[in-house]
Amino acid sequence: MALPLNLATDEGSPDWLNKGDNAWQLTAATLVGMQSVPGLVILYGSIVKKKWAVNSAFMALYAFAAVLICWVGWGYQMAFGDKFIPFLGQPDVALDEKFLLSRTFVGYLPNATMVYFQFVFAAITLILIAGALLGRMNFHAWMIFVPLWLTFSYTITAYSIWCPTGWLAKKGIIDYSGGYVIHLSSGVAGFTAAFWVGPRANKDRERFPPNNILLMLAGAGLLWMGWTGFNGGDPYTVSVDASLAVLNTHVCTATSLLVWLLLDIMFFGKPSVIGAIQGMITGLVCITPAAGVVQGWAAIIMGILSGSIPWYTMMVLHKKISFLKHVDDTMAIFHTHAIAGSLGGILTGIFAEPKLCRIFYLVPGFKQLGVQLLGILFVVFVNVIMTSIICVLIRLVVPLRLSEEELSTGDDAIHGEEAYALWGDGEKYESRHDSFYGADQEIPHSTKSGGAGGQVEMA
Repeated sequence: MALPLNLATDEGSPDWLNKGDNAWQLTAATLVGMQSVPGLVILYGSIVKKKWAVNSAFMALYAFAAVLICWVGWGYQMAFGDKFIPFLGQPDVALDEKFLLSRTFVGYLPNATMVYFQFVFAAITLILIAGALLGRMNFHAWMIFVPLWLTFSYTITAYSIWCPTGWLAKKGIIDYSGGYVIHLSSGVAGFTAAFWVGPRANKDRERFPPNNILLMLAGAGLLWMGWTGFNGGDPYTVSVDASLAVLNTHVCTATSLLVWLLLDIMFFGKPSVIGAIQGMITGLVCITPAAGVVQGWAAIIMGILSGSIPWYTMMVLHKKISFLKHVDDTMAIFHTHAIAGSLGGILTGIFAEPKLCRIFYLVPGFKQLGVQLLGILFVVFVNVIMTSIICVLIRLVVPLRLSEEELSTGDDAIHGEEAYALWGDGEKYESRHDSFYGADQEIPHSTKSGGAGGQVEMA
């Protein structure tokens, strides 16, 4: 009996391809991509001081573009390709038509879909690292840091934990969607890089208010909703487990946000919007390694712990431990990602449900918690060592930190552009770049008089 025409196989739809799975995987990947662009671009651009809005947003946008080129050039194969050494794949391009259109190593998907899906995870990892460095890192140093860290740090942890031939994958480590590969890595690497780059200017460390709280909430909302694809896409199929992962993600996140909010009210007397966002993030991070392998009640417990333990490390321990105070981690990435990611990994070893784990992993036994702890130690070791080496090498070429003059001025000194063209700003300080025309280019009189895209001349 012949198949319906929409299910019949042909050159563009081979017999191994599941169209539903492929459609969801591309959708999930795009949701994750939107967490970065525009999600974190908006969040970073609005949560910092006005003078750092452009630089902070642009660090995220640059990383997204740079990672993609490195990913298809060599990164994907190093993270998911043929074994080179126990913790790394062979560098190779991922652009050949024969490779991209053939079946990937898991699921009923083409390699092109998997390359895209894994790219958005790699990109957001670098962008999260940027959160620890906002307000002082030399942009040229950041441009060098992104490809080097992707190549020599991210690929090692991704291959070891996610690739079927990776050494930790063979031991049965559970990292459902990146609690280790993405969040623990970015938290440790961001904190380490912040140590080497140095702190913000004293004025900025003392007072660093967000320039637009409503936009900050919009960016946070994109981050939260985008996590539907982040965790819901990792079964690599449209399954009941994908549905469970999505629901667990949002239950844990909402719980964590509310716990953090209540702690802020109890100890500081006011419900903090920034605090609520931090609680949201720790909930998202904590559930990530466990999303599809724990029951709903466990997601609530994880939310309670992710809303309280990182709150305690950030609000109490951070002020008591001199080393933590010394390192200027702008967005508290160490607490929201390294602490919350480690917490999620440990709780995964405790709450993982054998019935759910059989879908992906060996059935957890008494050794599972030990494997989870081993994974934490490995990720921390790799990221501290590799991030330190990369930062030391970069500072031999360009300064890691901006000059004092650039730190004082911010966006205009670095990019020649400012975030807000408000009346009065132009009288005091005129940007070297005028709208779309760039620097030192004559502008038609009609545009100078307030035409579309131009600046209004002031007397």
